[in-house]
Amino acid sequence: MTVAADTTVGKSYDAIIIGAGHNGLVCANYLARAGLKVLVLERRDVVGGAAVTEEIAPGFRASIFSYLMSLLHPRIIKEFELKRHGLEVLPCSDMISPLAGDDYILFSESIPKTQASFAKFSKHDAQIYPEFDRYLNEAADIVRKLLWETPVDPTKRDWRTFKDGASLLWRYRKIGRKMYRIADMLTMSAYDFLREWFEDDRVMAVLAYYASIGTFAGPKTPGSAYVIMHHIMGEHEGAGGWGFIKGGMGAITQALAASAREKGVDIVTGAAIKEVRIQGGRATSVITDKGDTYAAKSIISNASAKILYLDLVGEQHLPAQVTREIKNFRTFSTAFKMNIACERPPQYRILDRIRQEGALGNFSYPTYMHIAPDIDYLERAYDDAKHGWYSSRPFITPVVPTIVDTTLAPEGKHVVNLFGGHAPYKLKGADWATEKEKFKKTVFDTIEDYAPGFSNDVIEAQLLIAPDIENIVNLPQGHIFHGELSADQLFFQRPVSGYADYRTPIQGLYICGSSMHPGGGVSGIPGYNAGREIMKDLKGKRG
Repeated sequence: MTVAADTTVGKSYDAIIIGAGHNGLVCANYLARAGLKVLVLERRDVVGGAAVTEEIAPGFRASIFSYLMSLLHPRIIKEFELKRHGLEVLPCSDMISPLAGDDYILFSESIPKTQASFAKFSKHDAQIYPEFDRYLNEAADIVRKLLWETPVDPTKRDWRTFKDGASLLWRYRKIGRKMYRIADMLTMSAYDFLREWFEDDRVMAVLAYYASIGTFAGPKTPGSAYVIMHHIMGEHEGAGGWGFIKGGMGAITQALAASAREKGVDIVTGAAIKEVRIQGGRATSVITDKGDTYAAKSIISNASAKILYLDLVGEQHLPAQVTREIKNFRTFSTAFKMNIACERPPQYRILDRIRQEGALGNFSYPTYMHIAPDIDYLERAYDDAKHGWYSSRPFITPVVPTIVDTTLAPEGKHVVNLFGGHAPYKLKGADWATEKEKFKKTVFDTIEDYAPGFSNDVIEAQLLIAPDIENIVNLPQGHIFHGELSADQLFFQRPVSGYADYRTPIQGLYICGSSMHPGGGVSGIPGYNAGREIMKDLKGKRG
C-alpha cells in the first residue's frame, strides 16, 4: 500500500524518483537493493504510469494503455523476484492477420508454421523466410546487448569518455559487417528493407505493421525499418515474444512496487511535482503542487525529458543547446487505444476457417490480431495523418486477454483492447471535441469489415486518443515511447546530445524513463541502466 504524503515530509532520503511508472519502480528497486533510502512520488492516485489495470465498466478491468507484455526483460523479472510478487505471464495465440474475404496470414514463432502460411501467397517468400528470420535476429541480438549499454558522448575528449568508448568498441569487436544491417534499418524504410527479401505485399505487411506501431510513420517512411526490430526485442516465449499478464499490465507495476516496498522504498501517490529546486547548479529537492518539499542527494525523473527540462527545471537552469534540442525532440503522436467491455469477442469472418485449419492450436479463439491486409493499407492510413486527419481505415491490433485471463471480466463476458493508428494529436482545420465520436465510429466500422456486428456486442468502450493519453499519464502529445524512435533520437542523441547517459546538465539530477536509451516499451531497461549510473556516481567511479 502507499503512504500518505504528509508522513514522509521531513524524512531523509538518498534518492527521490519522480513518477511510479515501471522504469521509475525498476530504478527504485535497483537503488534500494544497493542500500539507498528511496522515495517515489507519483502524481496519480495509482502506481504504474502507462502500465496499469483499471475498471472500464462494472466488473470489467482492462490494461488501459500498454496491453501486451513483450519487452519486460527476464533479468529484471528474476533480479527483483517479480514472480514471487504475483507476476504471471500467460500465453497468447499466434498472430493472425485477416485479409479480404475469408483468407488470412498466420505469423508464428514457429518458422515452419509461418512458412506454410506465407506459401499460400508466395512460394518464394515462404522459402526465403528462414534466412530473413536469421538475418533479422542476428541484428536484433546485437541491439539486445546494446540496450544495456550507457551511451557515450563521442564529442568528449576526456580520459573517462575515451576509456568508456574504447571498452564499448572492444566488447562489440566481433560484430564486423553485421553492423551494416543495423545501419540499413536505421536509414531504410520498412518497405524498401522488406522488398529486398519478399515479393508479396500481403506478406510484407505482416512485418511492416510493426514499423507503424506507436510512431508517426508509414512503411515507406525512411528509418521505419528500425521500429520493426524494436518490437521484436522481447526475449520471452510466445508469438514474437508477446504474452498477456494475468490481471492486466498493472500486475507488472504492482509486483515492482511490492518488491520495492519490501526493500524499504516509500511510495507516495497523489503527489504531483511542481518544481525541481536547483541551488548552485545542483538539484536539491522537489516541491509538490500541494507545497510539500522533499530533499535528497539524487533526484531521478521517470517523467518525460520534455516535462522535466521545460516544466520542472526551467530554461533558466539549462544550457541554450539543451533547451533548443529538447524543444525539438519529436513527440507528436498519432496512436490511439480503445478498451472495450463486451458480450463476446469479435466474430471474425475467418473464425470457422482458422479453427478448421488448426491455426489456433490449443486456443479456443484468436487472442492477437493485426488488421492491415497489405502495404498500401498501412501507407494510406499514414497518408491521412500526414495531411492532418485521422485514418479513414486505421490499422488496428485487436487483442482479447480474457480468452486466457478470467480475472478481467465477469464469467462469459470479455475485454477487447484495440491499439492502432493513425489519429493525430492535433487535427488540421478541426477539433477532437467534435471529431472523437466520429473517429470511434470509424474504428468500429473498420473492425466490422472483418467482424460484422461487433458493435452490437459492446457494453462500454473507452477511446483514448493522443490528447487523452497526454492528460492522463503526462506524456507530451501522447507519445507512448516518450519520443520518436528515429536515428536522430536514439542512443547518444536520446533525448539530447551530450546528455544521453541518464545524467543531465544539473548535478544530482538524472532521467530514468523512456525518453532515454533504449526508448519506449515496458522493458524496464532505462530504469535499470539509470540506477547503475547513479550508483557509479555515488561511489565516485565516474568523473
